[in-house]
Amino acid sequence: MPIQSVLRYPHPILKKMCSRVGQIDKSIHDLIQDLVDTMHEGPGSVGVAAPQIGVTLRVCVVDVSKNRYGKDNNHGLLCMINPEITDHSGSATMREGCMSVPDYTGDVDRATEITLRFSEPDGTIREITASGFEAVAIQHEMDHLDGVLFLDRISSIKTGLFRRKNY
Repeated sequence: MPIQSVLRYPHPILKKMCSRVGQIDKSIHDLIQDLVDTMHEGPGSVGVAAPQIGVTLRVCVVDVSKNRYGKDNNHGLLCMINPEITDHSGSATMREGCMSVPDYTGDVDRATEITLRFSEPDGTIREITASGFEAVAIQHEMDHLDGVLFLDRISSIKTGLFRRKNY
């Protein structure tokens, strides 16, 4: 499948609440493949959500296994349809970046451990517990499904937003 263009802030689709996926069909499988291909193409990207490529459905992918912060603690490639966080604990501030906001990074508070449930591409319901960097990446991508960007979670634009040196 082709690599898709990533929408950039302030594109209005990035602020939309996404619709739940009803039936998992070929179009959803194609969307997931597009998301995976787009994620792998992005510099240092560990995830991408459907609205970032212009599709307002609750689908996202995350894979932190090749990132230095996630290589020792991950579930591999997660292709998540209609993900829902069912429990969370802990809190930490981490620096986040986003392909839709390529010129900036920011300090964001997130749960350090989450339990979530989602459908896999074959329709199987899966429940996992993620922690550390993987939990942060999943929360970041799931925020996109609710029209929330990391910019919306920075407590102080003055002290928590940073211009990226290179992307």
